[in-house]
Amino acid sequence: MNQNNTSGPSRSTSVAVFLSFLWPGLGQAYQGRRRSAIAWAVPVAVVVVLLLLQLGGGIEGFAAGLLDPSVALTLIVLIGLLGLWRLLSMGDALVVNRGRLSRRSLAIPVMVGLSAVVVATHLWLGSVTLAFYDAGSEIFVGQASPDVDATPSAVPASIAPDSSDNSVDFLATPFPTPPTVSNRITILVTGIDSGHGRNHSLTDSLMLVSVNPDNGDVAMLSFPRDISNFPLYGGGTYHGKINSLMTYARLHPSAFPDGGLPTLAKEIGYLAGIPVQYFAAINLEGFQRMIDLVGGVDVVNPKPINDPRYDWFDGTHGFTLGAGPVHLNGRIGLAYVRSRQGVGDNDFTRAARQQQVLQALRKKLISPSVIGRLPDLIRTMGSSVRTNYPAGDVKRLLDIASHVTDKTTFKKVLGPPYAFHPPTNTTGGTYTLVLDLNKIAKLSIELFGADSRYASEATAPAGTPGP
Repeated sequence: MNQNNTSGPSRSTSVAVFLSFLWPGLGQAYQGRRRSAIAWAVPVAVVVVLLLLQLGGGIEGFAAGLLDPSVALTLIVLIGLLGLWRLLSMGDALVVNRGRLSRRSLAIPVMVGLSAVVVATHLWLGSVTLAFYDAGSEIFVGQASPDVDATPSAVPASIAPDSSDNSVDFLATPFPTPPTVSNRITILVTGIDSGHGRNHSLTDSLMLVSVNPDNGDVAMLSFPRDISNFPLYGGGTYHGKINSLMTYARLHPSAFPDGGLPTLAKEIGYLAGIPVQYFAAINLEGFQRMIDLVGGVDVVNPKPINDPRYDWFDGTHGFTLGAGPVHLNGRIGLAYVRSRQGVGDNDFTRAARQQQVLQALRKKLISPSVIGRLPDLIRTMGSSVRTNYPAGDVKRLLDIASHVTDKTTFKKVLGPPYAFHPPTNTTGGTYTLVLDLNKIAKLSIELFGADSRYASEATAPAGTPGP
């Protein structure tokens, strides 16, 4: 019994403390205290095994899981308990031979120094995980259940729909939608272009992404921002451009009781013929900050850009960028994904650049070089991204996405022949596009089959014929 609770005369207490710092129980094993070593080591081993199992799905899946506030909170508790456990194990290794401490002058300084390292390390890990918790609590703004017939919620009544506050567009919770025949996951992905002293939010990037989880087929439909004069799901026609619908709906709650973002999501689904269950929106100012925080991103620009009309919102105009490998900071990166007025550019080329930058940003986000900036990055994400996709299902969506290939992905920008530009003299000189709903209906049925609302209609929609 005494052998299990005392260390031999040749055993260094400083070494024992250091070993328990590396792994609780190692110091006790070094001291010949086998039962104590097992008692201290096993709980840590269980926690590590659980973490390794979580990391087995990849670092991205692990990070996605942390965005679930309940998961992040659990990990925060574990980090705190593990830190305390390490300190107690080190203390146990120190005091087991307390009568000899006076003859081992290094033991206490070693204990103090290593304790400071443990506290600092676990506080940092806790702060990173807390950032995930805070971000997840902000990013996931609502969970729409397809089984619940709930009243659509718009901007909270406590917040006035003031046009000077673009942030309220993020606060709306989209409506619940019915399940589809094939259990499709359909998300409206939008970049919200606000700030710079403007009193409105423009959704200049509108992409509907619909995934069939059974076979991995993906349909990506981009709606050009200049689409106008389209039918509304609640009846009537919206004469403005589709990129202004969200703000207009928020500012006119009597006509659009669903609110800003829910109206936009529901309208895109109505036009495409497929229910939109979820949205994912990013404020482009936050996108710019994220690029700066990772130290910029590297892309290969496929062709020169010369956009004399690009507005920097500082009184200057014009954006040029040569072809080939380029390093983009936040300011240039934002211009790269916003510019569309250059020679040969349009919504399609801009959408391709957006995908390119997102891929480059994804690589930077998982690189070791950004570890020190993780809390700031996660907080920026939390203040800039909103979605009603269930937090607990993000890992599942990433798993589905990992099996998606170019061959199983259909991409289409709904410009010509799905939309046409009416004579300029009929639009007051403004460039607009009008959807050909007959062609949209045919495309919708081809992509979504029985899930398409157009498939259940006895006759083709009364769309506007092309010129």
